[in-house]
Amino acid sequence: MDQDYERRLLRQINHQNLPAEPRLAKCVSAACSPVSVKSGDRFIPTRAGSNWSINFHYANENCRSPDQSHKAKDASSDSSKDAVAYAALLRNELLGAGIESVPDPHTDERRHAVLSQDSRSLFRYTVHAKGVPFDSDRDVSPYSLSPLSNKSHKLLRSPRKLARKISKIPFKVLDAPELQDDFYLNLVDWSAGNLLSVGLGACVYLWSACTSQVTRLCDLSVDGDSVTSVCWNERGGLVAVGTHKGYVQIWDAAGGRKLTTLEGHSARVGALAWNGEQLSSGSRDRVILQRDIRTPPTAERRLQGHRQEVCGLKWSPDHQHLASGGNDNKLLVWNSSSLLPMQQYSDHLAAVKAIAWSPHQHGLLASGGGTADRCLRFWNTLTGQALQSTDTGSQVCNLAWSKHANELVSTHGYSQNQILVWKYPSLTQVAKLTGHSYRVLYLAVSPDGEAIVTGAGDETLRFWNVFSKTRCTKESKSVLNLFTRIR
Repeated sequence: MDQDYERRLLRQINHQNLPAEPRLAKCVSAACSPVSVKSGDRFIPTRAGSNWSINFHYANENCRSPDQSHKAKDASSDSSKDAVAYAALLRNELLGAGIESVPDPHTDERRHAVLSQDSRSLFRYTVHAKGVPFDSDRDVSPYSLSPLSNKSHKLLRSPRKLARKISKIPFKVLDAPELQDDFYLNLVDWSAGNLLSVGLGACVYLWSACTSQVTRLCDLSVDGDSVTSVCWNERGGLVAVGTHKGYVQIWDAAGGRKLTTLEGHSARVGALAWNGEQLSSGSRDRVILQRDIRTPPTAERRLQGHRQEVCGLKWSPDHQHLASGGNDNKLLVWNSSSLLPMQQYSDHLAAVKAIAWSPHQHGLLASGGGTADRCLRFWNTLTGQALQSTDTGSQVCNLAWSKHANELVSTHGYSQNQILVWKYPSLTQVAKLTGHSYRVLYLAVSPDGEAIVTGAGDETLRFWNVFSKTRCTKESKSVLNLFTRIR
């Protein structure tokens, strides 16, 4: 054996048998030259920094942050639906999910149920049996040139519901000088005759949506009074005007004359609500008065249940129950026969002005809280139970349901000053409208149910197209329904 080779071999064996610390010291002293350190020829990659979450977004589909889920609720564009369809197509081809229709991005429950199935296994291995006919769900026709399966073909051919476009800008803007920036007042209302009544300072003005003509109905400056609320009756011929001194005046809009003046309140009247020929008025004196304009003024019902100013009043569509909200953070429900509230809800943490009864579901009541609450809540007045609630992020000033679809609109104050359109019961946001620079304190719906008007302390009235006339529920085709055969 060569002596040089034997010496190098012994040196290498002694170097490998040394402990770690002496070898490290020796390497440092010798500056660890690359010639003396030998390594193998195997390459072992490190997987410490690998990103294993890129699996067609399959693993992280159910691990979204609240911000991402909130953005997913706001998704209403065509690109979001295309993304959902593409994700479903990938799952069909790669994972065999078997999705045949594109889910609606608005309904998170359906989207979660369809797209998150089989989430425990990323890959599935199946053995295709021979002799299966070509028209089955798993196999495609042998004459088809498409690489996609039958499920994917059904997915691509499934009808897509066109997204409803809601304009983000108002189609009309009117100046409203002296429109007060007061949360507890109700100064805008839209009649069944397409007349808009607005209380500006001490005057009430009528604006015709058909002719755009403006007429002044009354001027209370002669008596040193001011307007605090306006409300049309159901037929649209009479308008009730609440004043700062506690009076309620009934005016004939067509004739432009005052019919009567109702007394009984000792403070301003900020809320009014008609129920046929009966008129309910809520005041800062914490009392709700119900009076029939056909009877003498002495025949009245006094409802005492709030401890602070009454700022919201709404009658149910069946004319049987009255909902009232006050600055005491209470929401009360009254019937037409008792002087005590039949139900009381105390979940709100601020004043309850926004109240709306659903025209689609019997006994469903929606309410919104003020700045300290910011929540939109739903109640089942038939059982007295709370249904749902969501934090809107800002003060809720008004609520109104759509007449044709199961949707509602809410206007907000501090600090977003925005208008939100919600889909019920999923509570997804259909649209977000901005434009007012002050709190959106006033809201009214057009008689056809398509447009709304909003008023704010910036002294402007803005008209928006937010609702559609198309109904969500299909018409019954039963032969027992006689109304389907009437034309």
